[in-house]
Amino acid sequence: MAGHTPIDKDLLTGDHSYETLDAAIGDIVLDSTTHNKPEVKLPGGIKSSPWQLMFGFGFLFVNILLMSLTVLVFNGIGVWGNNQPTGWGFDIVNFVWWIGIGHAGTLISAVLLLLRQKWRNSINRMAEAMTIFAVMCAGLYPLLHTGRPWVAYWLFPYPNITGMWPQFRSPLVWDVFAVSTYMTVSILFWFVGLIPDFATLRDRSRKRVSQVVYGMLSLGWRGSAKHWHRYEHASIILAGLSTPLVLSVHTIVSFDFAMGIVPGWNVTIFPPYFVAGAVFAGFAMVILFAIPLRKLYKLDTIITDKHLDWMAKVMLATGLIVFYGYIMEVFYAKYSGVEPELALFHNRISLSEAPYSWAFWMLILTNGIIPQLMWSPKLRRSTWALVTVAVSVSIGMWFERYVIIPISLTRDYMPGAYGYYTPTLWDFGMFFGTIGLFIFLMFLFVRFLPMINMFEMKELLHQMKHEQGHDDHAPGHGDAVAEEAH
Repeated sequence: MAGHTPIDKDLLTGDHSYETLDAAIGDIVLDSTTHNKPEVKLPGGIKSSPWQLMFGFGFLFVNILLMSLTVLVFNGIGVWGNNQPTGWGFDIVNFVWWIGIGHAGTLISAVLLLLRQKWRNSINRMAEAMTIFAVMCAGLYPLLHTGRPWVAYWLFPYPNITGMWPQFRSPLVWDVFAVSTYMTVSILFWFVGLIPDFATLRDRSRKRVSQVVYGMLSLGWRGSAKHWHRYEHASIILAGLSTPLVLSVHTIVSFDFAMGIVPGWNVTIFPPYFVAGAVFAGFAMVILFAIPLRKLYKLDTIITDKHLDWMAKVMLATGLIVFYGYIMEVFYAKYSGVEPELALFHNRISLSEAPYSWAFWMLILTNGIIPQLMWSPKLRRSTWALVTVAVSVSIGMWFERYVIIPISLTRDYMPGAYGYYTPTLWDFGMFFGTIGLFIFLMFLFVRFLPMINMFEMKELLHQMKHEQGHDDHAPGHGDAVAEEAH
């Protein structure tokens, strides 16, 4: 084929066939005993498995979230640490953090699909699920921080007799439109990609209930050339819709700050800086889930060291852009000569006088210095090094939002309005509760849906065998990828 780029053989290792790929991925869902292994002995002689432990951990924190929400709705947002002048605290910090985590899914699914990057095949389904669950966690915060979540529908421009319309100059309205669009397109893209795999699970399942459920979800998929043709068209259209969202969603979120006149916010570098930071945090979270699941379900031949290497490279590249943004913030403050900007800069870095300088230097360590380990090819393929850097980045990106939002708000143009911000127990309860919700939903996803795209892996295997000149396994039924559909 003219202009054909050879496929990297390290993207799928081991002696695989179409049947073994179906078994390796599909049986994680269809064989319920898979999630009971390996057994871990807990204190008191209780036996459990890693999946049960993580699912139980997530469920515990979901209950903490529900308790925090109950207290918040009954008592109002006064239970949070928000005050004057810090009107935005943990609520907006966590909102921006969760939206950022969801960015890797859209990038891996849409942008890399349009660029025909085959290394996305093993991780795109997991990243798409993370996008949806992270946006669900993020959506709680703008809904609740208004203090009146039961009238949130006022933010939508629907015809009404009261003549009450949203204020389109408000960043809150921008966020509602951006996040709801992002959520809708992400769910559509995720579900469309699952349809061929639902058909495979329908055909492999031996339980009547599973056959009926996966049969309904597969929407009558038979794997015909017409089905594949329509699937390809739908995927490309959704990828084309999703690609601008990679740039637009976090750009609009950054406008919440860049459009303000608060010192440290009104800079034009925020949109690209926030987008790069979102991809940075998103890939870190994909790594944090991919490595343990790869080990637990013995998927080393499908999620290979090559995938980890590529994710580490993307994380390093976006991390350098983020670090450049930190340098530019220092430059803007010094070059402008504006007293409030200089005072804010001093409030961030002075170890002896500034109350929040520890957060700034923690941010530089976790987001700027530790990720530089990824320059080493050996460390990029070390699971322990990758997990360490990914944890560091997840913590660092949260501190970045903490430094930008509440710390900037504590120092305004008027010294008489200076204040301090201290989060409360319910701030932490809400934050850790959403982390629990995310883990809970992710492990439900692992239990009931294929975490790796089966038909795309079989397509990759088919192309690799075709390149080798001995494609002696003919794909069958709907599991096959119709080459003519391409």
